[in-house]
Amino acid sequence: MSPFKSSTGLPDNIAGALCYFFPFLGGVVFLALEKRSRFVLFHSLQSLITFGVLMILHVLTGLVPFLGPLMSALVSLCSFGVWLLMIYHALSGRWYKLPWAGDIAESQIRYL
Repeated sequence: MSPFKSSTGLPDNIAGALCYFFPFLGGVVFLALEKRSRFVLFHSLQSLITFGVLMILHVLTGLVPFLGPLMSALVSLCSFGVWLLMIYHALSGRWYKLPWAGDIAESQIRYL
C-alpha cells in the first residue's frame, strides 16, 4: 500500500487505479478533484487520453462496412487488455507510460 495520500484522502495507488477502473469518467473525476499528487494526475490524464481515443476508434470501426464489427471487436479486446494492464500498474504504484498517451500525459502534468 502506498504511504502517500492524494488530496482526495485516498492512497495514491488506489486513486490512480480508480482513474482506470472507471474508464474516461474516473480520469475526469480525479483530474477535477486532485490538487497535489502528480502520480494521480498522470494516471487521470493518461486514462482520459487512452480511453477517449479508444472510444472514438471503437465508434469509427463500427462504421466500416463488412469488416467493421470484427475490427470493433478487436478494439474492444485490446481496450480490455489495456484496462487490466493499467489497473495493475497503478495499483502497484508504477508510473507505467503507454507509448503515446503516457508521453502526452507526462508533458501536460507540468502545466497543472
